[in-house]
Amino acid sequence: MSVDASIAIRARGMVQCFGSLRAVDGVDLDVPRAAVYGFLGPNGSGKSTTIRMLCGLLAPSAGSVDVLGHRMPRDAEQLRRRVGYMTQRFSLWDDLTVHENLEFMARIFGLDAAASRQRIGELAGEYDLAGVMQQRAGTMSGGQRQRLALAAATLHRPELLLLDEPTSAVDPQSRRDFWESLSRLVNDGATILVSTHYMDEAERCHGLAILDEGRLVA
Repeated sequence: MSVDASIAIRARGMVQCFGSLRAVDGVDLDVPRAAVYGFLGPNGSGKSTTIRMLCGLLAPSAGSVDVLGHRMPRDAEQLRRRVGYMTQRFSLWDDLTVHENLEFMARIFGLDAAASRQRIGELAGEYDLAGVMQQRAGTMSGGQRQRLALAAATLHRPELLLLDEPTSAVDPQSRRDFWESLSRLVNDGATILVSTHYMDEAERCHGLAILDEGRLVA
C-alpha cells in the first residue's frame, strides 16, 4: 500500500471476525489529513471495532491498515505518541483528581515535569477545568468528564485523534461545546475520526462513512 502524504488513514479490505461473527466486513477507507471524518451507524454496526483496529488495539483478521504512514498493528508502539484515543465510556480513574489524571497521562506520554505543568495549565484553560483540578473524576458531571477525557487524549498534541461516540452521554450544550473544541483542533492541523449516531454531528464532518452490519454502505 503506497503512502500518500495527504491521507492520514488508509485501509483496504479490513476485516475483523470474532468466531463466526464478521464484525467488520471488507471496509475500504481513506481519511484525509486536517479534517473531521465521521463514522455514522447504529449500535453494532462495527464503528468501535474499526477504530480499535485503526489504533492498533486489534489486529485485523484480513486486509491492510496504514495510519500516518505506519502499518498497523505492526507499528502500533511507534504510532502511540502521534495518536490520541477517546473511548466511548469514560476510561480515566474515578478515584484520582482531575490534576492527578492529567499528570499520570503526561508521564505515560513521556513529558518531563516542566512540560507537564505547562501543558496541564494550558488544557485547564482550554477545557474549562481550572476550577475542578482537585476534584475527583468520579464525582464530576458527564460534561466535565467528557472535557477531562478530551484533555487527556490531546495532552501530547497528537496528529490524529480517534473518538468513539464521545458525546453519547452528555447534554446538548456540552455536545456543542465539545464540537467547537474539535473545530479548533482541526484548525491547528489535527486529523479527527469520530464515530456517532447523531445526524447533527454527522453534518459537522468534512467526510463521512456510513457503516451497517460491518459493511461500508455509503
